[in-house]
Amino acid sequence: MESKSEKTQENFLFFAWAISVVATLGSLYFSEIKQFEPCELCWYQRILMYPLTILLGIALVKKNYGIALYSAVFSGIGFCLSFYHYLIQKVPFFTSGAPACGRVPCTGQYINWFGFVTIPFLALISFILIFSISLLLLRMTKGVDRR
Repeated sequence: MESKSEKTQENFLFFAWAISVVATLGSLYFSEIKQFEPCELCWYQRILMYPLTILLGIALVKKNYGIALYSAVFSGIGFCLSFYHYLIQKVPFFTSGAPACGRVPCTGQYINWFGFVTIPFLALISFILIFSISLLLLRMTKGVDRR
């Protein structure tokens, strides 16, 4: 019989996995269906998000809450990268100093919903949510035997 705490941990793990799946499918939609070519920073963000889908999925099936350490690291780095990418898209100080990064400029904005929602912003929100859930899971599993 599962305790309430264990069920909460499982729900958190599911939400983190679901967020990573939506982010992965969203990035594939933009590149494969809408034909938006990713810039170099977008590729780096994908490199951090795609494995989270697999790692969190396996952890969910095995009920391995210790994965939170790894998902916190991946999403924390992804958060920093997405935040920087968003800054070079939206803040003139960063935009003017942004290096050229391949065939597609990192300052380009394929979408700009409501004047602030860009693809790096969507990734930023996903990484923040996964990072926050990972920290909650780490806090909940602190002191629990992780064998």
